[in-house]
Amino acid sequence: MDTNDTIAAICTGSGGAIAIIRIAGTGALELGNRVWQGSRKLDVTVARQMLLGGARFVSGGGDRALAVYMPGPASYTGEDIVEIHCHGGNLVAGKILEAVLQSGARIAEPGEFTYRAFVNNKMDLTQAEAVADIINAGSNMALRLAERQSSGVLGNKIRGIRDLLVDILAETESRMDFAEEDLDWTPAEQTAASLNELYEQVSKLYDSRKEGIILRNGIRVVIAGRPNAGKSSLLNLLLGYDRAIVTAIPGTTRDTLEEPAHLRGIPVRLIDTAGIREVDDLIEGMGIDRSKKSLSQAQIILWLLDASAAELDAELAEMRRHLPENAPVIVVWNKMDMAEGRALPEIAETAVSVSVVRNEGVEELLNAFEKAVWQYPHEAEPELAVSARHAALLEIARDSLPEAMSTLVEEDWELAAVHLREAIDSLGQITGETVAPDILDNIFSRFCIGK
Repeated sequence: MDTNDTIAAICTGSGGAIAIIRIAGTGALELGNRVWQGSRKLDVTVARQMLLGGARFVSGGGDRALAVYMPGPASYTGEDIVEIHCHGGNLVAGKILEAVLQSGARIAEPGEFTYRAFVNNKMDLTQAEAVADIINAGSNMALRLAERQSSGVLGNKIRGIRDLLVDILAETESRMDFAEEDLDWTPAEQTAASLNELYEQVSKLYDSRKEGIILRNGIRVVIAGRPNAGKSSLLNLLLGYDRAIVTAIPGTTRDTLEEPAHLRGIPVRLIDTAGIREVDDLIEGMGIDRSKKSLSQAQIILWLLDASAAELDAELAEMRRHLPENAPVIVVWNKMDMAEGRALPEIAETAVSVSVVRNEGVEELLNAFEKAVWQYPHEAEPELAVSARHAALLEIARDSLPEAMSTLVEEDWELAAVHLREAIDSLGQITGETVAPDILDNIFSRFCIGK
């Protein structure tokens, strides 16, 4: 991306009461004054003060608007920034943006404001990525994780590890350059012990990758079962509002319904499916085919069984006939209010008993869900959880450090330096200190325009 010109974009979502047009770059102040006019011009004497005036349209006329000038480097991007705050809606904001572009700015590319903030050292790459994580957060836990990363917690940890590795590399290279000198070197065993401590830190960060992937991407949870098992009722209960139509007529749900939610702080996509059975109805049959496809794509399946049914073993047999092999399933015996005191079959799968209509057993269901998601002892809320990109680079560093340790102990300084450089480079790619331009383009292209 070119960082030497002046860019502009609408940086608020459509449909709100207020829209913000952001202008950034060396010409921001001049262009801002061409489009916005008030009783006072925007300049350094009114920096960071919101002024009332008007913003013109290219076609004539304009809109009452507020404007603020934020001189660099104390701004989001580190450059001069002017923001024009106008009435919401696509039309008004679009007309003002058109005037800004006609005055000499160009439209910002996706993520370009944050890219410029990174280039101008206003934030490191982990903090820049956290901006997108904040916008896309699907739960309170994911949001708090993104906010911690935005504050620099992850970047600081990575830089701390990397700085110590750089110090070790410097001494290792000095040993090669001054091999004949009797200098006060750190004993190789002591350096190897320091590397082992750094290896443990890198490994701990790498091990947080599953939390990171789950909290950023969410979990696909498919609610499945025979008609009238209570699938749509459970969907509504978990969502906290009536999303699916519920009737006593079998086959009411004829298509998949997908809704975002968060359960125990975990972002999820809840998918309600058509009841699976043999039918002659073409439309219901198409819905059942979609249900079966959803089962194959599910990360967790909540299979509802009717605890009040006459033949419980037949209910289980029908479930196993349709479940994909090795499917991650939680068996949910529903309608326990109609089967009080009834003995349920013992099964190998995780099973819980609930009454959706009475809102009973839901906490046990959520406990089972949470255990199925994490699959190992898990903190209530991780301090850090790295992304898939971070994990791939941490894995390189983690695998390089044992090699560096063993070659240091053997006093093979040249080979040890190779492994240390590999670890240092991979950690630098996480924070952006050694990252390639094409990787940066890929990261920021995922942002929306205006961010």
